[in-house]
Amino acid sequence: MGMISPVSTSGTPVHPLLHGSVASRTHDTPGLHSQVLDEIGQAICEGRMPAGTTFTTEALEIKYQVSRSVIRESLRALEAMGMVTSKRRVGNRVLPMSEWNVYDLSVIRWRLAGHGRIAQLRSLTQLRTAIEPEAAKLAASRGALTQASDLMGLAGRLWAAGRSGDQDAFLTLDIEFHSLVMEMSGNEMFTRLNNLVSEVLIGRTNYGLMPQFPHDEALQMHVDVANAIQSGNADAAGASMLGIMNRTIREMGQIWDQNLSQQSHPAP
Repeated sequence: MGMISPVSTSGTPVHPLLHGSVASRTHDTPGLHSQVLDEIGQAICEGRMPAGTTFTTEALEIKYQVSRSVIRESLRALEAMGMVTSKRRVGNRVLPMSEWNVYDLSVIRWRLAGHGRIAQLRSLTQLRTAIEPEAAKLAASRGALTQASDLMGLAGRLWAAGRSGDQDAFLTLDIEFHSLVMEMSGNEMFTRLNNLVSEVLIGRTNYGLMPQFPHDEALQMHVDVANAIQSGNADAAGASMLGIMNRTIREMGQIWDQNLSQQSHPAP
């Protein structure tokens, strides 16, 4: 079990885990809590503060040069996410991933920003595969005609953005498309996952895991989903959405395999 030791006023070196970009800030400012929270959360997700690591509130105060209230607020947020626990006379302890709220958007973002990005994308894509085809089937039977028309329009604009290589427009439209399908399902549990789907799509694009020119088959399957939903064909809608998910898994498969190979055979 690792222990992060506070820096003494005499100048004793900070534990390596405590180095970070917020340390130069000497006054609490709006957004400072978010910066501290992001740095600690990122360190935990990247394994720089592995499960079992213990640390004191005072150590973080010294490291980030912020007030105790800022540190406590950050730790309360991390505790709510299941990432740390606090006990008297023991201090704060990092919990294993099995305890984390892996659906929390902050946790997802931190994992996507770290070296575990590929594993996070794989898990999220598998979750989408289990949910979105069913959402599409429900949308075909429950969605309003006005929503179906909007979905057709999005599919057409998505096709145009993909063919032109406009990644920013494609990302925006892709998020809107999949969010609308989830909303049209009429299932409030599915709708609550919209932000999660958005993070997957944003992560793939921002980290260079999305081709600039999506394959025509992928673009056509979005049109097929919209057509099937508009015509009320639940089976076709589900099948087309499953096709989109399976194609995504195939596209990501090579990246996942390469990542596993690198983990098994690290560079000397």
